[in-house]
Amino acid sequence: MPGRKPRTGQRQQAPAAVSFDRRSMEQQMRAVTRLLEGHDFASLDEANAFLQQQLATGQPLAAPPATPLEEAQELVYQALETTGARRLALARRALALSPDCADAYVLLAEAARDPQEARALYEQGVRAGARAVGPEPCREDVGHFWGILETRPYMRARQGLAEVLWALGERRAAIGHVQDMLRLNPGDNQGLRYTLATWLLATGDDAALEGLLGRYPDEGSATWAYTRALAAFRRHGAGPPAGAALREALTINPFVPAYLLGLKPLPRRLPAYVGFGDEDEAVAYIAEAAEPWLASPEALAWLATVVARDAPPPAPARPRRRRRT
Repeated sequence: MPGRKPRTGQRQQAPAAVSFDRRSMEQQMRAVTRLLEGHDFASLDEANAFLQQQLATGQPLAAPPATPLEEAQELVYQALETTGARRLALARRALALSPDCADAYVLLAEAARDPQEARALYEQGVRAGARAVGPEPCREDVGHFWGILETRPYMRARQGLAEVLWALGERRAAIGHVQDMLRLNPGDNQGLRYTLATWLLATGDDAALEGLLGRYPDEGSATWAYTRALAAFRRHGAGPPAGAALREALTINPFVPAYLLGLKPLPRRLPAYVGFGDEDEAVAYIAEAAEPWLASPEALAWLATVVARDAPPPAPARPRRRRRT
């Protein structure tokens, strides 16, 4: 992650222990949005021409925060560029400026060691995010929620709440949150469909899982392919439909079975990036989705049989993508 950005706008050297956080990318987007506010542009071309003029001056595309919430969000961006006590102090300062700063609650929840404490913080974050967004976007912007910057802190808080609810055993509540987030943003910029597919497998909700798989028919990840295979096996047994699904999964990522069958141990750290079809994707998949496989010993035996007979050689990996967080 880049070093903390002081108010002067001069970037400092990053501490070695701090890693890049994708949330930081929104800072410049928010600044540009503030810069454009108040201008009555006749067209998109006119707005772009204005931005080009600003860039030509050599100055950063920036406008000062106009509300306490915007000031609080700037403190969150500073917090993302540091760690430890200073990160938490900045999050608390953000909440002192605006109790509607959902991302500040998310930062505090991420640092909480007690799951119940994390749950309470995420719940406060969800309420804060809902207040900040207001009721109108929730009614009028369903379907492309993530495209509105102001909704993202709410969505992050709700994702965190869903994950901690799952860890606490409140599985139906966790699934309900994720299903509703996919209703708000079916484009799924957060990668929630992968989590939901695993959770539906783990709870045995085959009807909901079939509906989810059908909503993303062109998905080409290991998660989708192996989820389809296990779901087919649970519905039909070791027959042709399940066999065909598993052979396709082996083609998409042949590295998964070695980890599922215990032939290779998982690394101590998850990869920061994964590539379609590569071994890092297999590791990330197993870390998230092993539970329903391990709960089905007959499925593992079937997997071992098919792999011994039909596994293709590993194919060259496709371009790498960042692991979901």
